[in-house]
Amino acid sequence: MAAAFADRVLAWWDKNGRKDLPWQQNRNPYRVWVAEIMLQQTQVSTVIPYFERFMSRYPELADLAGANLDEVMSTWSGLGYYARCRNLHKSAVTCMEKHQARIPDTAAELEALPGIGRSTAAAIISQAHNEPRAILDGNVKRLVARHAAIEGWPGQSRVLNDLWAEAEQRLPRNRGADYTQAVMDLGATLCTARTPNCDSCPVSEDCIALKKDLVNEIPGRKPAKKIPERSTNMLIARNGVGQILLERRPPTGIWGGLWCFPEYKQLEQVMDQLNLELKHQYQLPTFLHRFTHFQLTITPLLADCAQAAKAVESPASHRWYTLEEALTLGIPKPVRTTLESIGNITG
Repeated sequence: MAAAFADRVLAWWDKNGRKDLPWQQNRNPYRVWVAEIMLQQTQVSTVIPYFERFMSRYPELADLAGANLDEVMSTWSGLGYYARCRNLHKSAVTCMEKHQARIPDTAAELEALPGIGRSTAAAIISQAHNEPRAILDGNVKRLVARHAAIEGWPGQSRVLNDLWAEAEQRLPRNRGADYTQAVMDLGATLCTARTPNCDSCPVSEDCIALKKDLVNEIPGRKPAKKIPERSTNMLIARNGVGQILLERRPPTGIWGGLWCFPEYKQLEQVMDQLNLELKHQYQLPTFLHRFTHFQLTITPLLADCAQAAKAVESPASHRWYTLEEALTLGIPKPVRTTLESIGNITG
C-alpha cells in the first residue's frame, strides 16, 4: 500500500522543493502575510523582486501601517491587481489598532481582514506557525483534483467543496509550513496544467486521474466566455514647464486609488472642464491592455497646453507632476509605459 500522500509529498520536497524563497527566510507572520497577498493570481518569479523591494521599504507591520497609501501603491506599482495593495495597507492599520500590532493567528480573524479568504488564511497560519492547514490555491486545486479524480470546474460550489474535503484528508500531522510549500511546489513544477510530468510525481502511484487516463481532462475548464472589449481615450496634458496632469482614480473599481491620465470622449469638452488651452497635440499609437475580465484599447493623446502650472485651475482630484515625480507615484503599467515614452516628444 502506498505511503500517506503527505509523507510522499514531503519526501519529494525535501529533495526537490524550493527552499530559498525570500519569504522563507527570516520567516514571521508579517512576511508570510505580505507574500501570500502578492502571490494571489501572480507567479512566484514575478513576485520575488516586488516582495524584496516591499520588505526593504516596509520591514515591519508598523512601517506599512504608518506609510502613506500613495507611497505604498508606488512600491506596488507594476504588480497589478491593485485592490490587493489597498487591502494590505488597510489591514495593516487594522492590525495595529485592533490586534495589538500583530498579524492575527486564527482563521476567523484573518478572514475578517479585507482581501483574505479561506485558502490565504490557511496558508498564512500554516507557514507562519507551522500548523498543518488545507489550502487550495490554483496549483493545489489541480493536484488534488487529479489525485482524487474530481471532475468539473473548481469554480463550481460542488466541486470546490469536494476539493476542500480531499485536501483536508491529505494533511500531515506536523511540518505544516513545509507541507504547504510542498503541495504548491508539486503543483507548480510537476502537476502542471499542460504536459504534467507524471513519471516524476511522488503521488502518481495512486493518482486516480492517471489510472483513468483523465489527467488532461481534470480539472474541468471554466465555461468559455467571450472577453468583453472596451476602448477609451486618454489625455496626456503637458503644461509650459513640462509637468503632466494626472487624476486620482476613485478608491474602488479599475485602477482604484491610482494616478492616471484623464479619460475623455470629446477632446474639447475635457479641455474646457480642466481649463486647458491646447497649443499642440500629438496622437500617440493606440495599444491594448488586458485585464482579467476584459481588454481595453487605449488611444493616448499628448496635448501641450499654453498655461504654466500655476495658471491652470483643475479639479481637486487632478494634480500636475513632473515626469520624474509621476514615475514615483502609484500608477498602473499602461500609464508608466506611456510616461516613459513621451520624454523625447517636444513641440
